[in-house]
Amino acid sequence: MRYAKIFEKRGVFVPFVMLGDPSYEMSFEIIKTLVDAGVDALELGFAFSDPMADGPIIQASHLRALQHSTSMRANFVLLERVRAYAPHIPIGLLLYANLVHRFGLDDFYHACAQSGVDSVLIADVPLCESAPFVHSAQKHQIAPIFIVAPHTNQAYLEQVAKQSLAYIYVLARRGVTGASQTLGQEAKEVIAHLKELTPLPCLLGFGISKPIHVQEALDLGADGVICGSAIVKIIEEELEDSSLVLENLRIFAEKMRMGLCYN
Repeated sequence: MRYAKIFEKRGVFVPFVMLGDPSYEMSFEIIKTLVDAGVDALELGFAFSDPMADGPIIQASHLRALQHSTSMRANFVLLERVRAYAPHIPIGLLLYANLVHRFGLDDFYHACAQSGVDSVLIADVPLCESAPFVHSAQKHQIAPIFIVAPHTNQAYLEQVAKQSLAYIYVLARRGVTGASQTLGQEAKEVIAHLKELTPLPCLLGFGISKPIHVQEALDLGADGVICGSAIVKIIEEELEDSSLVLENLRIFAEKMRMGLCYN
């Protein structure tokens, strides 16, 4: 599995990109820029009309993508291009259950496998309702990813530890996605509990927006970070100037990776 390779070191940087925002061609250029900047893995989103786990910045990226007539099949075509460009980098998807149901659960995971996807996180499927998704994911050799939060109880953590493959997504704080000025200490205890339960790596997300946050995440016990809103904000701020978007993303990714050099 590609994830195993990146977790041979401690300290990985994973950016989030919404496919089709602001267009499929620009998404591809954005992803290429991030790969070339040395990110360790990718988390890619499928646009949805009611993204309940996302804050306003990523909500806006869903809407921009939907306005450009995104579709599930076009998403998978783009994923095939990404996989051809970056054969060794892990690709994870983050999306919502309605999209999977409409496409067809087993057809979805089959398409993931065909397009080179390594993992899938379905944001609005709790563990107690995840069995059909996990079964199909494992059938097609796709790692199911689950989210835990600072307030997650011990019994739920134990179940997540048993069901998870590749890594566990740990929220830095309660609430929805969004960049933060400070990271805080909320996730420290839940990461410590997970480390007692499983050797799987923990990636910290929600609020990661500065190089100092990367170091703070490692100090909390995380094995790396996922950065979404800060990436999407850079895209949003320069929608009319694609070359500036790509340059700003390159600079940002390189600065964030520098935060991993001090662990």
